[in-house]
Amino acid sequence: MDKDELAAARAYVRLLEATRAALSDPDDMPLYLPLLTSPMEEADQALSGAGLSGNEDRLFALVRALRPSLSGNGH
Repeated sequence: MDKDELAAARAYVRLLEATRAALSDPDDMPLYLPLLTSPMEEADQALSGAGLSGNEDRLFALVRALRPSLSGNGH
């Protein structure tokens, strides 16, 4: 994984974590959704910079390498 791919995978993980936090309490969700703008912009730029826009298979492989717990298989 090169530095641009690593940055993209990390940006995606931060976006995922921020989204989970924002959606964790349905009552407060409207307050927190605007806070996702910055992580979304960061992820978009990082994905583009790494040449991963539209290449979800490669992105998810990088994310699994970075954070195996996000694969959903419990390993």
